[in-house]
This record gives sequence, structure tokens and C-alpha cells, in this order.
Amino acid sequence: MRRWCDDRGFATVLGAFAIAAVTAIAVAVLYVGGAVVARHRAQSAADLAALAAARQHVMAESDPCVAARVIADAQRVGARIEHCRVDGIDVVVVVAVQVHLGPFGVRDARASARAGPVQ
Repeated sequence: MRRWCDDRGFATVLGAFAIAAVTAIAVAVLYVGGAVVARHRAQSAADLAALAAARQHVMAESDPCVAARVIADAQRVGARIEHCRVDGIDVVVVVAVQVHLGPFGVRDARASARAGPVQ
């Protein structure tokens, strides 16, 4: 009966649990940070691609989405154009950037942008 009342080693076990919890939180913060960075990269690529496509559309070029693809590829962040369409005088572009989330797999961070002349 006396052995159950002994608390030697309790601080070691508690310390190990605390270190494991802090490590898990740090890893989660890193994955969330990676996802946020990928989202910002996708938005930047979408903005620039939409501007390039809008310029081509205003200049009456045949396919403004080709310019959007060229600019998205030039960003070197792994951006790919998922959708590009002309909407009146504007161009709408949707871009995706892959983000690796470790045990959660590989996901896409998506962003869209619209650009056109000021009316």
C-alpha cells in the first residue's frame, strides 16, 4: 500500500508531457505558418497574373490567359493557373500553390484576382 503513495518521478513524467505538448504546438504553428505563406504567394501570383492578362486584353491580344500563365510561371513559387476567363472588360484569374502539410498531406492554397481598366 505504501508504494502507491510514493510520488518520486512525478516531476519527470510531468516534464516529459510538457515538452511533448510544447513540441506539438510548435509543429502545428509551423504547418499553419507554411499554409499562410503559401496563401500569400498564391495571392501575389494571382494579382500579377490578372494584371498581365488585363493588359493583354486591353491591347486586344488574342488570348490574355497566355500572359497570365507566363507570369504565374515566372513567379517560381509553383503557382498554376486553375481558371482564367474574360468577364467583360475584366480578367478573372484563380491560382493555386501547393503546400506540404506533413502528416496532413499536400494541399492547394488558392487565390483569385480580378483586373481590368478603371471605368
